[in-house]
Amino acid sequence: MTRQLVVSVLVALALCSCGVKARIAKGDRQFAVGEYYRAAETYKGAYGSVPNKNKRLKAEVAYKIGNANRLIEQNRRSETAYKNAVRLGCKDTMLYYYYGEVLRQGGKYAEALKMYEQFEKLMPNSRLAENGIQSCRLATTDLKTPTRYEVKKEPSFTSRFSEFCPAFGSADGDVLYFNSTRGGGKKAKTSRITGQRTNDIYVARTNVQGEWEDPEPIEGEINTEFDEGACSFSADGQELFYTISKVSKEEALGTAIYCSKRSGGAWTEPQIVRVVKDSTINVAHPALSTDGRYLYFVSDMKGGVGGKDIWRCERLGEGWGEPENLGHDINTPADEMFPYFRADGTFYFCSDGHPGLGGLDIFRAEPMRKLYAEQRDRWEVINLGVPINSPSDDFGITFAGSQERGYFSSNRGDRKYYDHLWSFAIPVLTFSIEGVVTDTKGEPLGDAVLRIVGDNGVIGTVKTKKNGTYSYPVDANTNYVLLATCRGFLNSKETLQLGDLQKSANFLRDFQLASVTKPVKMNNIFYEFGSAELTPESSAGLDDLVKLLNDNPNITIEIGAHTDYVGTDAANNALSLARAQSVVKYLLAKGIDPERLTAKGYGKTQPVVVDRPLVKQYRFLKVGTELTEEYIKKLPAQNQEVCNQINRRTEFKVLKTTYKMY
Repeated sequence: MTRQLVVSVLVALALCSCGVKARIAKGDRQFAVGEYYRAAETYKGAYGSVPNKNKRLKAEVAYKIGNANRLIEQNRRSETAYKNAVRLGCKDTMLYYYYGEVLRQGGKYAEALKMYEQFEKLMPNSRLAENGIQSCRLATTDLKTPTRYEVKKEPSFTSRFSEFCPAFGSADGDVLYFNSTRGGGKKAKTSRITGQRTNDIYVARTNVQGEWEDPEPIEGEINTEFDEGACSFSADGQELFYTISKVSKEEALGTAIYCSKRSGGAWTEPQIVRVVKDSTINVAHPALSTDGRYLYFVSDMKGGVGGKDIWRCERLGEGWGEPENLGHDINTPADEMFPYFRADGTFYFCSDGHPGLGGLDIFRAEPMRKLYAEQRDRWEVINLGVPINSPSDDFGITFAGSQERGYFSSNRGDRKYYDHLWSFAIPVLTFSIEGVVTDTKGEPLGDAVLRIVGDNGVIGTVKTKKNGTYSYPVDANTNYVLLATCRGFLNSKETLQLGDLQKSANFLRDFQLASVTKPVKMNNIFYEFGSAELTPESSAGLDDLVKLLNDNPNITIEIGAHTDYVGTDAANNALSLARAQSVVKYLLAKGIDPERLTAKGYGKTQPVVVDRPLVKQYRFLKVGTELTEEYIKKLPAQNQEVCNQINRRTEFKVLKTTYKMY
């Protein structure tokens, strides 16, 4: 029995081993033809059947699970699989690079950096390792600073399926084409590549209100049972280039570029575009240059830098010239995809090989000056930064003509890693000066006028509203002088200096205008107890008076000081006069002409008459009440002190408004 049991176990293990290897081989065949979703499921089924003792095979399958899921953007599953592959001792050098890639896409830059550094040890001088390490460092420094672009998920196009690769079909930006897996209903086929429905091309148009209407499948015979990929248009909108990916069971039919032309308001039957002679070579992601001379596309054909590269062919009549690789400035050992030309000819593309935030990032390529006529084209590659790029996949950008707005696709924030369309725009910056003009007691002046002069030559006037408020638009990099005037009141001047502003802003400038006909209380003027000596805290209030005199050079004023009723009349008169003289002395020291100043001590002879602002501050008072000694002594002790404090004040009043005018 024992011998028979051993034989049975060995036979079972052998059969199990054959079954596991067969499933792995099936997964390999699916992976080879691009059926990554199915391959991932097949590998997953095989992984559980691999005996734990067979670490080598288990590590190999875990690595394959990670690769398949990475290619369909199931990064959480991919990350778990790669972690298992490392733990089980997988020997494939690329494991550390790919593991670093999915960690970086998850924003785990510190962990990703460790993987890239391990990969660099195994592959010294690797550009992939160098870019990965640089990406992790940039992501926490330079690329972390956001640009002026604002982005948001576009609700007009968002569904529970995928939307990606937007392309404007008009220069006005009122027709948008994009790819989506939303179509087909219950009869829709599932892509063996992604596990989602097959992609179709959709079109959306704006209505008379400028709002997007519901997207519809593109008209004509463009959409098929296969995946329709990224599309682009000629500058005049009359040619449509797009990709079709044909895959059947365990047979790669290839990815090719097709072209359809606009005729009579409809798209003609699409024709294949022969940019390579070998029909077995995959080509995709077409983009026609603005001048129509070159067709740019993506391929992993031999002769490239590595991974998927961007190539171009010159248009020769009805055909195309030999493919030309864009070279090492653009292409890397990783993948470069989704080329795009803006209306002004600026070239954009996406890459996971250039330093970036993670996954695919969007880059702008600017041509560099040639030193020699025979030198090939050179490019400076610039990452568009946050917020257009993110740790997730960001790709397929399109601009609305020459405007700084458009759409791109990204899988950021989607738990299933589905792609959606995001709008981007640089908001128009607006700047304004705003505030309120009141009298010195806080009452609004509804008929005040502000004159605003900028050193850019702008001269403007604005009148306040009934509540005393005003607002006036201003420009960046400009210095302004503001003069507030109102009949019966003195002028007040303010300045505003605006530099190179990067955000919209409103700048507050309030004005308090002093009456020409009534005494004006000076706020924050303090003296030592029982003395005429000004305290240091009085400087701010006194400097305000200096400014007022400089803003109104044709007035003369009287400085009047007042006391409460406590003490003798002689003492109060002397003290008040001395205090008024102290204020005059301060003003003289600030350069005010002595002919413009008069000091007067009133003692207790002019008690305050209560007005509305005082009632708002002290509820026990009534408008029109004169705060005489007789009235104050009838109040509770705490209210008596309040009234005495109100009476103790320093004021100024205008004596003349024509000083040195004639």
